[in-house]
Amino acid sequence: MVTWSDHAKADLRSIHDFIATDSRHYAKQVTQAIVDKTLGLSELPLIGKVVPELDDENIRELHLYSYRILYEVRADHTHVLAVVHKRQDLQPDDLS
Repeated sequence: MVTWSDHAKADLRSIHDFIATDSRHYAKQVTQAIVDKTLGLSELPLIGKVVPELDDENIRELHLYSYRILYEVRADHTHVLAVVHKRQDLQPDDLS
């Protein structure tokens, strides 16, 4: 099972709203692709790379377009922590 933190959901809404200023269609397409990318994590939770800034085997990332999808592998499920732009400096607050 894959769950999303409130913070990650807010990130996704922000991405949608930002892109929607130019194209509502593309905004929906990008955010749906991000969600779709996480669906396979319930079967293959270790598919992503360890987040180098954190060096924690349980916190991993997938890349899609210009975004990093950060997630935590837990015993009973995978939890999406945040979706951040690749150019953004990752801070611990980004995962809260």
